[in-house]
Amino acid sequence: MVTLPRTATAPFCPSEVRGSVLVSARAPLAQRMMRMPGPGLLVAVGYMDPGNWATDIAAGSRYGYALLWVVLLSSLTAVLLQTLSLRLGLVAQKDLARACRERYGPRVNRALWVMAEIAIVACDVAEVLGSALALHLLFNVSLLTGIAITAFDTVIVLGLQGRGFRQVEAIVLGLIITIAACFAVELALVGLDWAAVARGFVPHLSSVSDPKALFLAVGILGATVMPHNLYLHSSIVQTRNFAKDDASRRDAIRLSTLDTVVSLTLALLVNAAILMLAAAAFHSTGHQGVTEIQDAYHLLDPLVGGTIASLLFGLALLAAGQSSTFTGTIAGQVVMEGFLDLKIPCWQRRFITRSLALVPAFGGVLWLGDAGVGQLLVASQVVLSLQLPFAIWPLVRLTSDPAIMGRFANGPWLKSTAWGVFVAIVVANFWLLGTMVS
Repeated sequence: MVTLPRTATAPFCPSEVRGSVLVSARAPLAQRMMRMPGPGLLVAVGYMDPGNWATDIAAGSRYGYALLWVVLLSSLTAVLLQTLSLRLGLVAQKDLARACRERYGPRVNRALWVMAEIAIVACDVAEVLGSALALHLLFNVSLLTGIAITAFDTVIVLGLQGRGFRQVEAIVLGLIITIAACFAVELALVGLDWAAVARGFVPHLSSVSDPKALFLAVGILGATVMPHNLYLHSSIVQTRNFAKDDASRRDAIRLSTLDTVVSLTLALLVNAAILMLAAAAFHSTGHQGVTEIQDAYHLLDPLVGGTIASLLFGLALLAAGQSSTFTGTIAGQVVMEGFLDLKIPCWQRRFITRSLALVPAFGGVLWLGDAGVGQLLVASQVVLSLQLPFAIWPLVRLTSDPAIMGRFANGPWLKSTAWGVFVAIVVANFWLLGTMVS
């Protein structure tokens, strides 16, 4: 085993938070429900990062409410897969990366590790661009300067050293509330066509017959169902300590699933709100060409009729980018520790990830200019979608194995549904690749 020196000053790292929150099976239901929430919120943060903004704004401005059903189905898929992830963590007491290392040979594990790292870096590229864009919009700094400022977000991680895991969850909850409140006010200002909203949630494949719509749909899928979140959830759910009998495990799974459903429902509402805002403010007013976040920011005030809309938009974007910093750091640590059995301080892991993300972020802006940020954000989410099957395959296989999960192994219905999701995602990815090649 390779072990590097590490401090004990970053307790929100995976190896240092096992069982940090006690949940007694004898406690009243209300008390247990108050102790279990938290991991779902950290996972939900990844579903409302700047990459989601780019895909949702582009989809709403170009196609109105027509792709709302993609957001809905992607969110339902996320609930299913995150539920499998939490079950693995609670029952097997192993995160997905560690379970893969114990199950597969070195070559397979190296391949899975590389795919997971690509997904984490792609997600961090979106965080870099989103945060830099928010700084540009709010404080009028250049995008390149904003990107440079995001290089120092390791200070945030260092500032959390010595904090408990519940404090980190509380900070993330505050950021999520900020994002949700900003969009609630903006939707109230812009007004919605509720009949069109209802029609948009009804699945219809004709809405993705256009290759550009398909590209956005796959981008929404990648932005919503993030590969690294499957590794993350199976680890952080273990911060809840409970008795190891079947009744206690069943209770923990039920409460953790409730935490996940509520948290991801909030993420669904935020993502749907972004798309609906773009549809109402831009598509309905003849501004179908608004595909860049900065264009949306500058157009909101004259279209909505007030200065508050764009300010709230910028604040929510900054909160979205920074909140993902926490989960990206923890996910990277989970993947590294699980696949490589390699432990380093969280701030070092953060530095590595951010350094790798800065290269494509700087290069993309220098190449495409400020107007290319939206393209880069959507492309990063498509990369996530292409990596997704490499996380789903081992997750479904491991959670379906009675040798690992015992009586909590996936039943026939759950197993068939999960494999159906896997096939649908693979087909969508190949479809997208085919349209890009042709």
